[in-house]
Amino acid sequence: MNDVMAELAKEQPRVSFVKLEAEAVPEVSEKYEISSVPTFLFFKNSQKIDRLDGAHAPELTKKVQRHASSGSFPPSGNEHPKEDLNLRLKKLTHAAPCMLFMKGTPQEPRCGFSKQMVEILNKHNIQFSSFDIFSDEEVRQGLKTYSNWPTYPQLYVSGELIGGLDIIKELEASDELDTICPKAPKLEERLKVLTNKASVMLFMKGNKQEAKCGFSKQILEILNSTGVEYETFDILEDEEVRQGLKTYSNWPTYPQLYVKGELVGGLDIVKELRDNGELLPVLKGEN
Repeated sequence: MNDVMAELAKEQPRVSFVKLEAEAVPEVSEKYEISSVPTFLFFKNSQKIDRLDGAHAPELTKKVQRHASSGSFPPSGNEHPKEDLNLRLKKLTHAAPCMLFMKGTPQEPRCGFSKQMVEILNKHNIQFSSFDIFSDEEVRQGLKTYSNWPTYPQLYVSGELIGGLDIIKELEASDELDTICPKAPKLEERLKVLTNKASVMLFMKGNKQEAKCGFSKQILEILNSTGVEYETFDILEDEEVRQGLKTYSNWPTYPQLYVKGELVGGLDIVKELRDNGELLPVLKGEN
């Protein structure tokens, strides 16, 4: 569906296409009752005028064409002057100490060169953020001019272009790559420190003051009723922890409760322990 959207964006220059990760913006997902992905919402003048649930390429094409031809969308004209694009590209290239502009994502690279680049960076334990150029045609074309580099992937450190795959391979061969790019602390070590940060640690969506999903809210209420002190970690603030902890704990969902670094479980387990009168001893490390 990403490919379909990219094609539609080319065909319909008057329509703006925006992509959001449903879980990263729970307030948006709740407001528009997003129950499955992908879901496509159509807006005119900030008002929702249509929607499409599920990956139906022909139906999406039909709806976009219908709304575009009916004049639902105001003409965009040349609303982003070149200066604005250059400012945006500067911000993007500085978005993290090490930024990779690639086709796809590190989890799902969508070309062989991008895949090789991700493998090299991961092999050297280099901490990097990425931008999927398929998600934004303006950035995809503009960055070639901005950096005077015609191909992708492109790697930036502190906003400066290092180069593409061939350059990175050369730097790797000459042992210079490790000195140029920032290193990441090993994820497993980081997760071990985080799960042991407090005697009782809750990994959740949101924090003690504001839960950002119903399950996290319920588990907070249960913990608060015990009077036991605990700390929280907001997984929406850190994608690496969010994904890594699922593997580390072999537990696929959130919230997750840890006592003295050991996983107790999620909401269902905590409810069971409460109903059986076992929760307090577990939280105090007696059981």
